[in-house]
Amino acid sequence: MPSAFEKLQQQLKQLPGLGYRSSERIALHLLVEKPQRLPALVAALEEAARTVRRCTRCGNLAEAELCPICADERRDPSLVCVVEEVPDLVALERSGAYRGVYHVLHGKLSPMHGVGPDDLNVASLLARVESGAVGELILALSNDVEGEATCHYLTEQLKKGKAPQITRIGFGLPSGGGVLYADSVTLKSALDARRSYS
Repeated sequence: MPSAFEKLQQQLKQLPGLGYRSSERIALHLLVEKPQRLPALVAALEEAARTVRRCTRCGNLAEAELCPICADERRDPSLVCVVEEVPDLVALERSGAYRGVYHVLHGKLSPMHGVGPDDLNVASLLARVESGAVGELILALSNDVEGEATCHYLTEQLKKGKAPQITRIGFGLPSGGGVLYADSVTLKSALDARRSYS
Protein backbone atom coordinates (compact mmCIF):
# COMPACT_ATOMS: atom_id res chain seq x y z
CA MET A 1 0.00 0.00 0.00
CA PRO A 2 1.16 3.59 -0.63
CA SER A 3 2.67 5.37 2.36
CA ALA A 4 0.01 8.12 2.17
CA PHE A 5 -2.70 5.46 2.61
CA GLU A 6 -0.83 3.98 5.58
CA LYS A 7 -0.49 7.45 7.16
CA LEU A 8 -4.24 8.03 6.76
CA GLN A 9 -5.00 4.63 8.25
CA GLN A 10 -2.68 5.28 11.20
CA GLN A 11 -4.36 8.64 11.90
CA LEU A 12 -7.81 7.04 11.75
CA LYS A 13 -6.67 4.21 14.02
CA GLN A 14 -5.85 6.73 16.76
CA LEU A 15 -9.52 7.75 16.99
CA PRO A 16 -11.49 6.17 19.85
CA GLY A 17 -13.31 2.98 18.91
CA LEU A 18 -11.37 2.40 15.70
CA GLY A 19 -8.97 -0.51 15.40
CA TYR A 20 -6.84 -1.69 12.50
CA ARG A 21 -9.71 -3.17 10.44
CA SER A 22 -12.10 -0.26 11.00
CA SER A 23 -9.50 2.35 10.10
CA GLU A 24 -8.53 0.38 6.99
CA ARG A 25 -12.19 0.08 5.94
CA ILE A 26 -12.81 3.84 6.41
CA ALA A 27 -9.63 4.78 4.53
CA LEU A 28 -10.55 2.48 1.61
CA HIS A 29 -14.11 3.81 1.62
CA LEU A 30 -12.93 7.42 1.40
CA LEU A 31 -10.19 6.85 -1.16
CA VAL A 32 -11.64 4.14 -3.39
CA GLU A 33 -15.40 3.73 -2.97
CA LYS A 34 -16.54 7.31 -2.26
CA PRO A 35 -13.66 9.70 -3.06
CA GLN A 36 -16.19 12.48 -3.74
CA ARG A 37 -16.95 12.59 0.02
CA LEU A 38 -13.34 13.32 0.97
CA PRO A 39 -13.25 17.09 0.21
CA ALA A 40 -16.44 17.72 2.23
CA LEU A 41 -15.03 15.73 5.17
CA VAL A 42 -11.72 17.60 5.07
CA ALA A 43 -13.55 20.95 4.87
CA ALA A 44 -15.81 20.04 7.82
CA LEU A 45 -12.79 18.98 9.92
CA GLU A 46 -10.93 22.19 9.09
CA GLU A 47 -13.98 24.36 9.88
CA ALA A 48 -14.57 22.58 13.19
CA ALA A 49 -10.90 22.95 14.14
CA ARG A 50 -11.14 26.71 13.40
CA THR A 51 -14.45 27.51 15.05
CA VAL A 52 -15.26 25.00 17.82
CA ARG A 53 -13.86 25.76 21.28
CA ARG A 54 -14.82 25.28 24.91
CA CYS A 55 -17.64 27.33 26.40
CA THR A 56 -16.08 29.87 28.77
CA ARG A 57 -18.72 29.15 31.42
CA CYS A 58 -19.26 25.38 31.41
CA GLY A 59 -16.64 23.74 29.19
CA ASN A 60 -19.10 22.36 26.62
CA LEU A 61 -18.45 22.68 22.88
CA ALA A 62 -19.21 26.17 21.58
CA GLU A 63 -18.74 28.34 18.52
CA ALA A 64 -19.17 31.56 20.50
CA GLU A 65 -18.16 32.54 24.02
CA LEU A 66 -21.10 30.56 25.44
CA CYS A 67 -22.46 27.22 24.28
CA PRO A 68 -26.11 27.02 23.13
CA ILE A 69 -27.16 25.60 26.52
CA CYS A 70 -25.57 28.37 28.61
CA ALA A 71 -26.94 30.99 26.19
CA ASP A 72 -30.49 29.59 26.37
CA GLU A 73 -32.52 31.87 28.68
CA ARG A 74 -35.16 29.16 29.13
CA ARG A 75 -32.69 26.99 31.08
CA ASP A 76 -32.46 27.24 34.88
CA PRO A 77 -28.96 28.67 35.57
CA SER A 78 -29.19 27.90 39.30
CA LEU A 79 -29.36 24.15 38.61
CA VAL A 80 -25.90 22.90 37.53
CA CYS A 81 -25.22 19.30 36.55
CA VAL A 82 -21.53 18.34 36.76
CA VAL A 83 -20.41 15.74 34.19
CA GLU A 84 -17.06 14.22 33.32
CA GLU A 85 -17.04 14.65 29.54
CA VAL A 86 -19.04 16.27 26.74
CA PRO A 87 -20.54 12.89 25.65
CA ASP A 88 -22.08 12.60 29.15
CA LEU A 89 -23.73 16.00 28.64
CA VAL A 90 -25.02 14.86 25.22
CA ALA A 91 -26.51 11.69 26.77
CA LEU A 92 -28.31 13.70 29.47
CA GLU A 93 -29.61 16.18 26.88
CA ARG A 94 -30.87 13.32 24.72
CA SER A 95 -33.00 12.12 27.64
CA GLY A 96 -34.94 15.41 27.62
CA ALA A 97 -35.34 15.10 31.41
CA TYR A 98 -33.11 18.00 32.45
CA ARG A 99 -33.65 21.75 31.99
CA GLY A 100 -30.77 23.20 34.00
CA VAL A 101 -27.23 23.94 32.81
CA TYR A 102 -24.02 21.93 32.96
CA HIS A 103 -20.39 22.00 33.97
CA VAL A 104 -17.96 19.70 32.14
CA LEU A 105 -14.90 18.65 34.14
CA HIS A 106 -13.14 17.05 31.13
CA GLY A 107 -12.17 14.01 33.17
CA LYS A 108 -12.08 12.78 36.74
CA LEU A 109 -9.44 12.59 39.44
CA SER A 110 -7.07 9.69 38.89
CA PRO A 111 -3.76 9.87 40.76
CA MET A 112 -2.69 6.57 39.15
CA HIS A 113 -2.91 8.25 35.74
CA GLY A 114 -1.47 11.56 36.93
CA VAL A 115 -4.79 13.45 36.77
CA GLY A 116 -5.17 15.94 39.63
CA PRO A 117 -7.56 18.85 40.30
CA ASP A 118 -5.43 21.26 38.24
CA ASP A 119 -5.90 19.02 35.17
CA LEU A 120 -9.68 19.32 35.37
CA ASN A 121 -12.15 22.16 34.84
CA VAL A 122 -12.59 22.54 38.62
CA ALA A 123 -11.47 26.13 39.29
CA SER A 124 -14.21 27.60 37.09
CA LEU A 125 -16.81 25.39 38.80
CA LEU A 126 -15.73 26.63 42.22
CA ALA A 127 -15.87 30.21 40.91
CA ARG A 128 -19.43 29.64 39.60
CA VAL A 129 -20.51 28.35 43.00
CA GLU A 130 -18.70 31.14 44.85
CA SER A 131 -20.60 33.73 42.80
CA GLY A 132 -23.78 32.60 44.57
CA ALA A 133 -25.64 31.84 41.34
CA VAL A 134 -25.82 28.06 41.95
CA GLY A 135 -28.70 26.73 44.03
CA GLU A 136 -28.17 23.02 43.43
CA LEU A 137 -25.17 21.11 42.14
CA ILE A 138 -25.98 17.69 40.70
CA LEU A 139 -22.95 15.37 40.56
CA ALA A 140 -23.47 13.10 37.54
CA LEU A 141 -20.09 11.39 37.65
CA SER A 142 -19.38 7.72 37.03
CA ASN A 143 -19.97 5.12 39.72
CA ASP A 144 -16.36 3.99 40.08
CA VAL A 145 -13.41 4.74 42.37
CA GLU A 146 -12.28 7.81 40.39
CA GLY A 147 -15.84 9.15 40.13
CA GLU A 148 -16.35 8.73 43.88
CA ALA A 149 -13.01 10.40 44.61
CA THR A 150 -13.92 13.33 42.36
CA CYS A 151 -17.32 13.75 44.06
CA HIS A 152 -15.65 13.64 47.49
CA TYR A 153 -13.02 16.20 46.43
CA LEU A 154 -15.63 18.59 45.01
CA THR A 155 -17.81 18.26 48.11
CA GLU A 156 -14.85 19.01 50.39
CA GLN A 157 -13.86 22.05 48.31
CA LEU A 158 -17.41 23.38 48.28
CA LYS A 159 -17.70 23.15 52.07
CA LYS A 160 -15.06 25.88 52.31
CA GLY A 161 -17.27 28.56 50.77
CA LYS A 162 -20.92 29.22 49.94
CA ALA A 163 -22.08 25.64 49.46
CA PRO A 164 -25.26 25.07 47.44
CA GLN A 165 -27.37 21.96 47.86
CA ILE A 166 -25.27 19.06 46.53
CA THR A 167 -26.98 15.96 45.12
CA ARG A 168 -25.77 12.88 43.28
CA ILE A 169 -27.59 11.05 40.52
CA GLY A 170 -28.98 7.65 41.49
CA PHE A 171 -27.45 4.47 40.16
CA GLY A 172 -29.00 1.09 39.84
CA LEU A 173 -30.67 -1.37 37.55
CA PRO A 174 -31.25 -0.34 33.93
CA SER A 175 -34.80 -0.12 32.67
CA GLY A 176 -35.95 -3.64 31.84
CA GLY A 177 -32.98 -5.16 33.71
CA GLY A 178 -33.38 -7.80 36.37
CA VAL A 179 -31.72 -8.41 39.72
CA LEU A 180 -30.44 -11.83 38.64
CA TYR A 181 -27.98 -10.47 36.05
CA ALA A 182 -26.80 -7.32 37.88
CA ASP A 183 -23.30 -7.17 39.38
CA SER A 184 -22.78 -6.50 43.09
CA VAL A 185 -21.78 -2.82 42.61
CA THR A 186 -24.94 -2.13 40.60
CA LEU A 187 -27.11 -3.88 43.20
CA LYS A 188 -25.48 -1.92 46.05
CA SER A 189 -26.08 1.33 44.13
CA ALA A 190 -29.68 0.37 43.43
CA LEU A 191 -30.28 -0.28 47.13
CA ASP A 192 -28.53 2.92 48.19
CA ALA A 193 -30.54 5.01 45.68
CA ARG A 194 -33.91 3.60 46.73
CA ARG A 195 -36.79 6.03 47.36
CA SER A 196 -40.28 5.93 48.81
CA TYR A 197 -42.80 3.96 46.76
CA SER A 198 -45.94 5.03 48.65
